[in-house]
Amino acid sequence: MTALDRYITVEDFRPAAKEALPADFFDYVEGGAGDEWTLAENRRAFERWVFRPRFLRGAGRPDTSTAVLGTPISFPLLVAPWAFQHLAHEQGEPATARAAERAGTIMVVSSTTDEFLEEIAHASAAPKWWQLYVHQDHAVTEAILDRVVAGGFTAVCLTVDFPVGGLRHRDARSGLRLPVPVSGPDILYDPKLGWDDLSWIRGRTPGLSLVLKGILTAEDALLAVDAGVDAIVVSNHGGRQLDGSPAGLTALPEVVDAVAGRIPVLVDGGIRRGTDILKALALGAGAVLTARPLAWALAAEGQAGVERALEILHDEFENAMALAGCRTVSEITRDLVTPSPR
Repeated sequence: MTALDRYITVEDFRPAAKEALPADFFDYVEGGAGDEWTLAENRRAFERWVFRPRFLRGAGRPDTSTAVLGTPISFPLLVAPWAFQHLAHEQGEPATARAAERAGTIMVVSSTTDEFLEEIAHASAAPKWWQLYVHQDHAVTEAILDRVVAGGFTAVCLTVDFPVGGLRHRDARSGLRLPVPVSGPDILYDPKLGWDDLSWIRGRTPGLSLVLKGILTAEDALLAVDAGVDAIVVSNHGGRQLDGSPAGLTALPEVVDAVAGRIPVLVDGGIRRGTDILKALALGAGAVLTARPLAWALAAEGQAGVERALEILHDEFENAMALAGCRTVSEITRDLVTPSPR
């Protein structure tokens, strides 16, 4: 038995992370906007669905593999972008990139790491997406996108829900100071970004897929399809932007119905268990993204912790598939879940 074996669920990393991190940065990782209603709602949403498992289907050893935008992954979970990982652990983003490679999945790299873009790009051979915030000075963004293309990233994941930063009261109370402002109006990013800007981003990133992250409505999903994007991530930014927004899981069916299979729909927010992944896929997601559990794991144990957290989520998902009677990811369909009776 190794020291990592004491982590049975990803929640087990949380107390170790709290002990390892300065209190203000732990609150930054944990916190959300406003009264943190949406932050809590991201978890509550999973309680509103229960499984309808099927049996005698030979699903004891399911195949968890799938693909996202043509990239094979070992199970339908991507590493969501989260900022300032070097403040959580000295190994930082390169450690997470190596852990994602070991897990056989995709890492979405936070735009706040442009200073270390090439280092992260070369930290592992695994596919990576670049999460994009557009600077008010578009020339800065163009230079970054040129480096993204040269660095071998396979997609740009444009975060659309950040015209201004959400009001994060935990950080205001703690006096946290970060390298890049992430709350309030005094941010570096373009608050006037519009649908017409997508063609400009496309033009700077030939050959890369364009993913929009932060969609929560059918109306915006249809605009995204009409704009020719390659995929959507249903997301409320981890509850860190507009408090009172719906959980990603709650908005997911509306977006899936609007898209009607024309492009992949992914979802994030509140993923903590393999059963969460299974519910999200049953409601139409092609894959999920998660960040906070991996932040805890990185803070607690570095790269080895992130590897262990991803292993836990994979094994839980595989177990849930088997118990639900799903032999392959393609067998995870809408009839697997029903609203909870309570």
